Amino acid sequence: MSKVPFVGYKLQYQNLKNEIDFAMQDVLARGDLIMRKDNDEFEAKLAEFVGTKYAIGLNSGTDALFLSLLALGIGKGDEVITVSHTFVASIAVIVQAGATPVLIEVGEDFEMDVDSLEKAITEKTKAIIPVHYNGRMADMDKIMEIAKKHNLHVIEDAAQGLGSSLNGKRAGSIGITGCYSFYPAKILGCFGDGGALTTNDESIIEKIKLFRDHGQKTKTELVCFGWNSRLDNLQAAVLNVKMKHLTQWLERRREIAKIYNKGLANVAQVKTPFGFESENRYDVFQNYVLRAERRNELYEFLKSREIETLIKDPVANHIQAGLNLSQFNLPFSVQLAKEVISLPMYPELTDEQINLVIEKVKEFYR
Repeated sequence: MSKVPFVGYKLQYQNLKNEIDFAMQDVLARGDLIMRKDNDEFEAKLAEFVGTKYAIGLNSGTDALFLSLLALGIGKGDEVITVSHTFVASIAVIVQAGATPVLIEVGEDFEMDVDSLEKAITEKTKAIIPVHYNGRMADMDKIMEIAKKHNLHVIEDAAQGLGSSLNGKRAGSIGITGCYSFYPAKILGCFGDGGALTTNDESIIEKIKLFRDHGQKTKTELVCFGWNSRLDNLQAAVLNVKMKHLTQWLERRREIAKIYNKGLANVAQVKTPFGFESENRYDVFQNYVLRAERRNELYEFLKSREIETLIKDPVANHIQAGLNLSQFNLPFSVQLAKEVISLPMYPELTDEQINLVIEKVKEFYR
C-alpha cells in the first residue's frame, strides 16, 4: 500500500464498518433488493439535501443525463451545448439521445465559459449541460439568464458537485434536472454503480419513473418502452448510511484543500485550484487538481515516492480520434489536458499525509 493512496475506499469502510454491515444485512434479511423502502428513504433525503421537490435513484449519473434528455424530448436534429473538458459521459449522452453535441471552452476555474456560451447557440439549440467540475459550480446565474433568453433547457451535470453551492443554491437545484453519480470515488459513493436525478418538475419525475423501469406504470400496465436503470436497494441502504456523514466529509475536504493551497502557494510551477475566493460560493473539492509544469514527470516522481496521483483524460475529448469531434477549436481545453494532475483528496487523509504530498511536490520543483 502506498504511503498516500489516491482513494480511501478501505479506510472509509473500516470507519463505517458496523453501520454499513448492519444496513446491508438488514436489507438481505428482509429480502428487499429492488426499489424498496431504503431507496425511497434515500430519494427523500437527497431531495431535502439538494433542495428540490423530487429525487429519483438511477443506476448511474450517465443515465441521469441521458434520461433527462429523453424526458425533454431532445433528439435527432437538436443541438446541446456542453464542454470538452469533462468526463466523456457528459458528451456521450447527447450522441446516444440522437442529438448533436456542441462543445465550448471552460474558464480558468475549469467551469463552462459563459462568454463562449451565447455565441454557440443556434436555432437548433435545445439545451445546455453545464458541468460542475471537481466540486465547483458553474456560473449558473449567467447560464440560466442566457437559457431563459433563448428558451433553452438546462440540465446540470452535478456528478462531481454534490453539496457545492452558489448564492445559497446547491448544485442540481437550479436547472430543469440535476444529475448525480455515486460511483465509489465520488464524494458520496456506493459500492458499485449508482446515480440519481433531482428536479422540481412533476412531469419530468413521472417520465423518469417510467424510463428507469421498462416503462411500467404498474406490474400489468406498460406506458412506453423504457430501460433498466434502477438504483438497487442494497446500494441505497449504503448511501443512507453515508448521507449521515456527508456534511462532515465536505468540511474535511475543504480543510484539506486549504492545507494544500497554503503549502503549495509559493511553488511557481503549479497553479492551485479555485476555491474560497468568494463568500457566495461553497466548493466541495471532489478533486484537488493542479495545473503543473512537467506534469508527467511530476506524476512519475510522486509515484516513485509512493504517492498516488491521477492524470485523468490526458487527451482532450474533442481531439480523441474515435469521437469525431475534431471540428471544435478549443485550445485551452487541449492545454489543460496536458497540465492537470489530481492529488489525493478524501476525508480520511491525515494532515501528515497531506504535508508529505506537499513536501514531495516542492522537492520535485527544487
